Amino acid sequence: MKTPTRNRRAEILDAAAALFAARGFHGVSIEDIGAAVGVSGPALYRHFSGKEALLTEMLLGISERLREQGARLATTADPDTAEAALDALLAGHIDFALRHPALIRVQERELDNVPEQARRAIRRLQRLYAEEWVAVLAELHPDCPQARLRAAAHAVFGLLNSTPHSAGELSPEAMAGLLHTMARAALCQIG
Repeated sequence: MKTPTRNRRAEILDAAAALFAARGFHGVSIEDIGAAVGVSGPALYRHFSGKEALLTEMLLGISERLREQGARLATTADPDTAEAALDALLAGHIDFALRHPALIRVQERELDNVPEQARRAIRRLQRLYAEEWVAVLAELHPDCPQARLRAAAHAVFGLLNSTPHSAGELSPEAMAGLLHTMARAALCQIG
């Protein structure tokens, strides 16, 4: 049997993300996803064991991608300044949020439809991602308690992840600039 290509799997994941974001996990069938990529619903079983497996891979994938990106950006921006690391983290998250609003929606609404073990893995990856931000913020605000830094990082994630609901009237570039300015200002005031 031929192994499915990464591109086909990515195409299916993208189509499913758009459908789940628009209609919810339970409002989408395997046939709907298949139709979106030009195949029959049952043909998707060559790529995924079912809709739940597809959602699980989607959410694990974005959580892992953000964690890896956060670790890379926090350490490679400019080793001499936490300011540069914070700007890199902000730019990376904003870029992700603006380019993948469907994934943001699916993440916020559909995590409970993932099996418990995978849900724990997703939450662990999300905590690791947040801790990259906390480490950078701790350099900027060394006297601030870790719990406050963590709460601030999560509050900024809420702001940045609101883009599926707030972006539209502004160009992506203008929205990115606005989000960066607002998030940076908030994070500079937490100390």
